[in-house]
Amino acid sequence: MAEQVDVVVVGLGVGGEETAGRLAQAGLRVVGIESRLVGGECPYYGCIPSKMMIRAANLIAETRRVDGMAGTATVQPDWTPVAKRIREEATDTWNDQVAVDRLVNKGATVIKDHGTITGPNTVRVGDREYEATRGIVIATGTIPSIPPIDGLAGTPYWTNREAIEVETLPSSLLVLGGGAIGMELAQVFARFGVQVTVIEGAAEVLSMEEPESGVLAREALERDGVTFKLGAHATQVGHAGDTFTVMLADGSSASGEKLLVATGRRVATADLGLDKVGLDPTARRIEVDEHVRAGDKVWAIGDVTGVGAFTHNAMYQADIAVRDILQEADAPTASYRAMPRVTFTDPEIGAVGMTEQQAREKGLNVRAGSTPIPASTRGWIHKAGNEGFIKVVMDADRGVLVGATSAGPMGGEVLSALAVAVHAAVPVDSLRQMIWAYPTFHRAIGEALKEL
Repeated sequence: MAEQVDVVVVGLGVGGEETAGRLAQAGLRVVGIESRLVGGECPYYGCIPSKMMIRAANLIAETRRVDGMAGTATVQPDWTPVAKRIREEATDTWNDQVAVDRLVNKGATVIKDHGTITGPNTVRVGDREYEATRGIVIATGTIPSIPPIDGLAGTPYWTNREAIEVETLPSSLLVLGGGAIGMELAQVFARFGVQVTVIEGAAEVLSMEEPESGVLAREALERDGVTFKLGAHATQVGHAGDTFTVMLADGSSASGEKLLVATGRRVATADLGLDKVGLDPTARRIEVDEHVRAGDKVWAIGDVTGVGAFTHNAMYQADIAVRDILQEADAPTASYRAMPRVTFTDPEIGAVGMTEQQAREKGLNVRAGSTPIPASTRGWIHKAGNEGFIKVVMDADRGVLVGATSAGPMGGEVLSALAVAVHAAVPVDSLRQMIWAYPTFHRAIGEALKEL
């Protein structure tokens, strides 16, 4: 006999944990199921430990910028304190007991196992079956997408997980993929003395962002010693001893001690039983409506929805799901027009909404304006490490911003003003009349607006 509960949450990453905890605190009987670590990718293998690595690498770079600005300085990179901090401060050496206890203390039941949907409102885990009277929330996230390159399978390649766990750095590293994950990790390892080569099939890195962003990031990493092979398609991977060799379509090759595969992620829905609730188990993502409903008494949140593989999106969708499940009269609906995203390279690249190309493809009457950070007063003062720009994309017919990029020192923080402008559809005429504090990096937003 199935045990009756109110809600079953399958997947306890950031979004699933938030959903299960809040529903339990609201008095519902909640069962949360997680086969890996409660808390998900972000605290153990993503956002938090990677930003600890980036912070350490940026300190090295800043120290090297002292010469000519504030005297002289030397630095001897040491990975040991970085690896120690990741283990002790971020991950408890990849033990999720604190997260489990946090959920249990809120009133949820946590089961560490694989859950399978067996029918409408029912989920089996181990030898137990639960009937969710209010419904099921799917929050199983994503896993690395490994390309079917000849020779790759069976080799000890890295994903982001092995890269985060590393205690002893290799002498050299090949990185397959020039997206945000590949670029962030490539810069970190390069600043700690690793010889890094990035192999990217597109013509430029960060291909989902403004072209200017890709150029800026690549040139910054090149100054850190990273080698790039762009428009390069891997055809074969070889591994012998302590060396990986990647053969490329043009006949050239690249070799390194380790190989990091950072070619994207795919939804983790295998063997979940999506077909039992009318969903396509082979789909690239779970489609949801404005209430993040995927079907009758089925909600999906976070990376599985394909809206954006960001912790902040998982939290945003969790809030919508919780309030919908609780049947709040003023429950919000989802809008993704102002989705922020940050690539934590140095310079930091923040973006919100659409790129110029995406806006044009939508058929909008587009105007774009930009200004370089080094030309701004704060950029001139900052000097060493001041590369970057502000770019704004306007729908000229409505007179509002539909996208923007803030690249440069603290680019993700400067993005906040632009995110508000896009989210609230603030008229550009009003933005032009704002008083921008002097001398700040964000004052460059006003200069970019003048270029529209």
